[in-house]
Amino acid sequence: MSSSVAKAGGAGALPPAPSATPRKSVIGTRPWVAALFLLPALVLLGALVVYPIGYSVWRSLYDSGGSHFVGVDNYVDIFRDDQTLIAVRNTAIWVAVAPALCTALGLIFAVLTERVRWGTAFKLIVFMPMAISMLAAGIIFRLVYEQDPNQGAANAIVTSVHDAFTDASVYPKARPAIGSDLKASGGGSFTTKQTARAGTPAFLPLVGIAPDKVPGSPQNAKAASTGGDKVTGTVWLDFKLGGGGTKGAVDAGEKALKGVKVEAVRGGKVVASTTSGADGTFTLPKAADGAQLRLPGSNFATAYNGVEWLGPALVTPSIIGAYAWMWAGFAMVLIAAGLAGIDRNLLEAARVDGANEWQVFRKVTVPLLAPVLTVVLVTLMINVMKIFDLIYIIAPQPSQDDANVLALQLFLSAFGGQGNFGAGSAIGVLLLLLVLPVMWVNIRRLRKERQR
Repeated sequence: MSSSVAKAGGAGALPPAPSATPRKSVIGTRPWVAALFLLPALVLLGALVVYPIGYSVWRSLYDSGGSHFVGVDNYVDIFRDDQTLIAVRNTAIWVAVAPALCTALGLIFAVLTERVRWGTAFKLIVFMPMAISMLAAGIIFRLVYEQDPNQGAANAIVTSVHDAFTDASVYPKARPAIGSDLKASGGGSFTTKQTARAGTPAFLPLVGIAPDKVPGSPQNAKAASTGGDKVTGTVWLDFKLGGGGTKGAVDAGEKALKGVKVEAVRGGKVVASTTSGADGTFTLPKAADGAQLRLPGSNFATAYNGVEWLGPALVTPSIIGAYAWMWAGFAMVLIAAGLAGIDRNLLEAARVDGANEWQVFRKVTVPLLAPVLTVVLVTLMINVMKIFDLIYIIAPQPSQDDANVLALQLFLSAFGGQGNFGAGSAIGVLLLLLVLPVMWVNIRRLRKERQR
């Protein structure tokens, strides 16, 4: 009877055994299907990342030709070679300065653009350099930092500001003619041996400038008039195209030197001064009678040509400035996105409690933006460790060694003529080891974000 009840499917019947269907993942996909879709990505990852890393580690253990095993000698040479040590030092400077500078500028821009009417347009302008490649940016700043103020925008600005507060020299290449009474008297000045006499014109001939290179539209020189109780004279270019004439005398066709400062010196003190006119003549008061005439060095000082931006001392800071011009917009956009997500009630509450704007920024805004600032800082730190093309293009050959970084040294060692692939691979592995701690910090941060 019990068997008949079981067959009838009564209350005492056992539940049917579960079917042996394949187990699906949380997202409803079989594991082998997920693995099949991931396979192309894994193949590319292995071919483009894992294999190059493994081959670089293996190649770094061999000599430049790859035929002899040298162990860790290539790694030891990194810290023995002066050029590579400069690259290590400069890389450390880049990592310490460039990300912090870009992040700070991005934070300032993001906060200030919230308070201006044309904030969106300003953000667009600041972010625009991100659309330019490193190659193009390098070419742009190579021209910006050109030493010649007539070509380099940076020195054009610097020289304009300098000349606004300091008188520029009139004729930087001029010098007294041979046989002239003018002799060097220190500080770039020239002083006459003879003393000036009222009523007797003094002739101060100069050479060293081509007649067609005299600034402005010079007039023909004129001999100063004689007589009277004042000291007169002429400053002119004692040379003319085609030659001819008498040395030390004002000849027809010789050009006047306008604006030359002339001082009357007696006992080491300046008793009178004036400047030459358009025809080269000058007039000093009676007090100059019996004094020596001096042309101060300010008339002949070399023109100020600005700052040597790409010299050994400033080449690295100058290139960091070019990098900040490109990447400050990137930092600004990310920080502005984080700023938009801040609860404005917190800011208003701080203001109601009596905090000023600086206190609100420092004690409320910045702490709330800390996760975003960390993302920007870590991203830029990884980016600057592999900086190469900007330095390679901007730094001129004489100062390229002073601007050298590890990525550039890797290129120069392996492909820049040295052909030492062992040393280049060792530098590549060193760069990987330097990036790993930063990546580890970034991964930890991401895991903490997921746990919140």
